[in-house]
Amino acid sequence: MLAGFDIGGTKCAVTLGEKTQDGLCVLSRNEFPTKGAPSKVIEDMVALLKDSLTQIGKTEKDVEAVGISCGGPLDGARGVVLSPPNLIGWDEIYVVKEVEKALGVPAFLCNDADAGALAEWQYGAGKGCKHMVFLTFGTGLGAGLILNGALYTGASNFAGELGHIRLEKHGPVGYGKSGSFEGFCSGAGIAQLAKTRALEALQQGNPPSFAPDAQSIDNITAKSVALAAQQGDALALAVYEEVGENFGRICAVLADLLNPERIIAGGVFMRSHKLMEKAMRRALEREALKGTASVEILPAALGEKIGDYAALSIAAYGLEK
Repeated sequence: MLAGFDIGGTKCAVTLGEKTQDGLCVLSRNEFPTKGAPSKVIEDMVALLKDSLTQIGKTEKDVEAVGISCGGPLDGARGVVLSPPNLIGWDEIYVVKEVEKALGVPAFLCNDADAGALAEWQYGAGKGCKHMVFLTFGTGLGAGLILNGALYTGASNFAGELGHIRLEKHGPVGYGKSGSFEGFCSGAGIAQLAKTRALEALQQGNPPSFAPDAQSIDNITAKSVALAAQQGDALALAVYEEVGENFGRICAVLADLLNPERIIAGGVFMRSHKLMEKAMRRALEREALKGTASVEILPAALGEKIGDYAALSIAAYGLEK
C-alpha cells in the first residue's frame, strides 16, 4: 500500500492507494486547511493518515512508502522544503525526515510539477513515452521532465522552472518577473492580462461581458474569462488567443531543445485548451523545426484527480528507484 501527502498553500490532502494491474487505485482521500506551523501541519497529515488506515483495518506497517508533493523550491534529494512562496514559514523544513520518524516507512519528496509528470507518465496521457514534458499551468507554471525514461531534476533540483523564462519585456507578472512565461500562461497571469485588456476596453467605451464596469475588474479570473470566451465574447477570445500564442512559443522551445514525444499540461490548459488550440499550434509550427513541431500537446488525462495520483506516484517511483 502507498500513501501520499499533497502539501498546498490552502489545503493539504492525504491519500491511500495501491498499484494494480491496470495502474493505480486510490483507496481514500481526505483533506484539511493548511494552517499553523510546518511541524503542526506535518503532525496533522500523519494523524489523518493513521485515521484513514484505521478506517480500512490497516496500520502504518502496511504502508510501503509515502510520497510527498509540495510546491517548490525544494531539495528532493535531501528531503527539504525551501521557502515556497505559497507556504509562508516553510523555510528549510526537513519534511521527509519528520515523516519517516513519525511513521517508520521510507518517504520521498518532489515538487508538484515533477509529481504531476510522474503521474501522467505512469498512469495518464504520457503512458508509454520515453521523453515527455508535463506543465502545471495552474495558479503558477512549472515543468516536470521525463527524459530517457526517468525523471530529470537537474544538478541542483531546479530543472523545469520554465515559468521564470521571460517572453516579453513587459506583460503580466509571474515568478517575480513581468512578461514571464508564468505571467502569460497561468491562472493568475491570465487574470492579470484580462484585467488590463478589460480596462482598456472600458476606457474606450466597449465593456466586455466579463467586466461590464470598473468595479467588476477586480473580480476577473481565468475561469470567468474562459466562460465569456465560450459564450463568444470577442475580448475574452482575444485574451485566450494571446495566451495560446505564448504557450505555443514556449512549446516550440521545448520541442527544439528536448524533442519530447508529448507535452502534457494540466490546470487551465486541461480545462480550456480548445480556446487556445489554434493559436498555440500556429505559433508552434512557425517557431519550431519541422522535425520537432509534430510533438503531441495534450491536456492531462488524470483530470482533477492528478494531485492525488501525483503524491502516490512519488511513492511508487521512489520504491522503484
